[in-house]
Amino acid sequence: MLVQPTEIKFTFSLPELAEVHRQEAESKAREAFIMVLLKHGDISAGHAAEQLAIDRWQLSALMASYDISPFPTQSEEELVQEVTQAINRMDGGN
Repeated sequence: MLVQPTEIKFTFSLPELAEVHRQEAESKAREAFIMVLLKHGDISAGHAAEQLAIDRWQLSALMASYDISPFPTQSEEELVQEVTQAINRMDGGN
């Protein structure tokens, strides 16, 4: 997969801000951007954790706060197929 650096910029007028407030807002904007990409499956959980400099446990909690399921989205047909395959494997392929 081709990886390309992405820069996100936006500009709007604000009154003078404390530096700590600006940094917090930028950090939250970066977090939200990464979590939306994760939610849509554009990046992996491992990549999201790496970009956010957090471990998988912290990412799991963050995913919950963004209402992102750790399980892949499947159609009913895909789920039935997966369950059927699992049952067949447990039965020894019969």
